[in-house]
Amino acid sequence: MFEIIEKTSLNPSVTKIVVSAPLIAKKAQPGQFIIFRATPDGERVPLTISDSDKVNGTVTIIFQVIGQATMELNSLGKGESICDFVGPLGSPTKLDNLKKVCVVGGGVGSAIAFPVAKKLYENGCTVHTVAGFRNKDLVILEEEFKNVSQTFKIMTDDGSYGEKGLVTEALEKLICEGNKYDEVFAIGPLMMMKFVCAVTKKYNIKTTVSMNPIMIDGTGMCGGCRLTVGGETKFACVDGPDFDGHLVDFDEAISRGTMYKRAENMKREENCNLLKKGAQ
Repeated sequence: MFEIIEKTSLNPSVTKIVVSAPLIAKKAQPGQFIIFRATPDGERVPLTISDSDKVNGTVTIIFQVIGQATMELNSLGKGESICDFVGPLGSPTKLDNLKKVCVVGGGVGSAIAFPVAKKLYENGCTVHTVAGFRNKDLVILEEEFKNVSQTFKIMTDDGSYGEKGLVTEALEKLICEGNKYDEVFAIGPLMMMKFVCAVTKKYNIKTTVSMNPIMIDGTGMCGGCRLTVGGETKFACVDGPDFDGHLVDFDEAISRGTMYKRAENMKREENCNLLKKGAQ
């Protein structure tokens, strides 16, 4: 069992928890993930590691409360324990020998982008970060990003905070201002990453994306997380989650990602009704 040391609500739908997991914290690197199971009969769900503390033996994960598994996880409080917490899984993000990069995060994907920006900054790299959100109320990790970025821009769809517009607009503006990036890291919704790659391809800038498809076992055996990259089948859990964004078949990934949307919505509605009845 893995004890929750700290729990914080970052916005109405996103929660941060710090978990006691010394063995995972000892080895965790940016880009890697864990698979949790909140209860003994719960669903296995992957979450990217947002931060780790080797000294205190803790791992931080940030998640959006959107389905049954994350609702179960969010129901646990400080001092309670998560049934299973396995990792680190996946290949670490390759961050060596980079002098100037732009990290682009979208929504809760910013939580995955943060450890990448942090490690690059610690390596002495010049880091420009662009984070996009639908509105001001959904902004997360602003101060954390400012502390590890020489340039930091927040974009909101409605203009309620930062600049109004899309992350792709901010990225292209930075490029046109003369910033020559060794690489761009894009982490967030599939559609966002697809269009970030469309921008960077025009300027021939290497772009790495973090893919988070449906995943079950996390060891490459189930095949649930398969993707097409450069015309070849890859598995996000063992071959990734990072891939060359210019080679990813985003249309296929987007289509596969919506396969269970109806079932997930029905289950979420069922859980919400149960919670309402329990509160009465």
